[in-house]
Amino acid sequence: MSLPPLVEPAADLSIEEVRRYSRHLIIPDVGMDGQKRLKNAKVLAVGAGGLGSPVLMYLAAAGVGTLGIVEFDTVDESNLQRQIIHGQSDVGRSKAESARDSIKEINPLIDVRLHETRLDSDNVLDIFGEYDLIVDGTDNFATRYLVNDACVLLGKPYVWGSIYRFDGQVSVFWNEHGPNYRDLYPVPPPPGMVPSCAEGGVLGVLCATVGAIQATEAVKLITGIGETLLGRLMVYDALEMTFRTIKVRKDPEGEPITGLIDYEAFCGVVSVEAQEAAAGSTITVDELKDMMDAGKDFELIDVREPNEYEIVSIPGAKLIPKDEILSGRALAQLPQDKPIVLHCKTGVRSAEALAAVKNAGFRDAVHVQGGVTAWATRIDKALPTY
Repeated sequence: MSLPPLVEPAADLSIEEVRRYSRHLIIPDVGMDGQKRLKNAKVLAVGAGGLGSPVLMYLAAAGVGTLGIVEFDTVDESNLQRQIIHGQSDVGRSKAESARDSIKEINPLIDVRLHETRLDSDNVLDIFGEYDLIVDGTDNFATRYLVNDACVLLGKPYVWGSIYRFDGQVSVFWNEHGPNYRDLYPVPPPPGMVPSCAEGGVLGVLCATVGAIQATEAVKLITGIGETLLGRLMVYDALEMTFRTIKVRKDPEGEPITGLIDYEAFCGVVSVEAQEAAAGSTITVDELKDMMDAGKDFELIDVREPNEYEIVSIPGAKLIPKDEILSGRALAQLPQDKPIVLHCKTGVRSAEALAAVKNAGFRDAVHVQGGVTAWATRIDKALPTY
């Protein structure tokens, strides 16, 4: 959908800016007017991770005058496979500060504003209110719905992107001119149905493709050129190397968004059944180690996927993937004569498996808080994390 330019042009470009952006200026559709609009634009990136990295780097190079970054995390070694705005020397640093330094190296003319906080219902409207356009690169449903609802309430457009393994999706949402995220996904998927990138993985270079498309949409919105993805969902399959677009329309029966809600509860990060099962049936990795040292007889079950098990495992754990337990196919493999201890990577999947195991009659089963990640960081630091 064609839209008018999002921002007014700046008064002028300096000689340095003309030299820097000359390849934009000689494109008739961009020209001096478009570049002045980029200079005057204020864009906020939610996240400086896999998608935020290419978005921030290309918008900085393009000359977007003000770039904001919402990011509270620190750089981890596992980030470097895809989050190209960070480097080896940044491990352990604030992601926001690392991203700012990379942006300044790309383009020192850019004003970079950091919001080193977790985005929530209390601060989102104040933070978003400072910007013309939001680019969402988050990887969890609670924040996606929060971003959408805040943009609807503020009347702001935003560019949304999503990645998982080899697949990517991109769209533009602007409730005043077309659909919003809830028109595409009215309700979140059930807890545990859609794994995060931390659980399911993502091809690193996929981030570059999807993030570059997000940055392209941002430039088009700011300058008013071309046809945006408003009203369309672009789906990318990296293995097949195919792009397709799906029309997205406003839901005439959709509930109006009148305020912000409890998004963690709305998305149900962990199902009610899993929460109830885990209550009073959760042990720490220290308690698990004490059980091992005491020679207690129990069955330790790893409910992750086989490829995760190959990366790292707790000694003595037997692999039975969660889906095998939830479907009931693996229940016959569980011992009747000894306690069962379940674990996964961080404790979410094992809680879901625990609910199924308890429902099957294994009332004494427990699961391990923090999973193999906690084991590797607290008990056996020689083991890798992922």
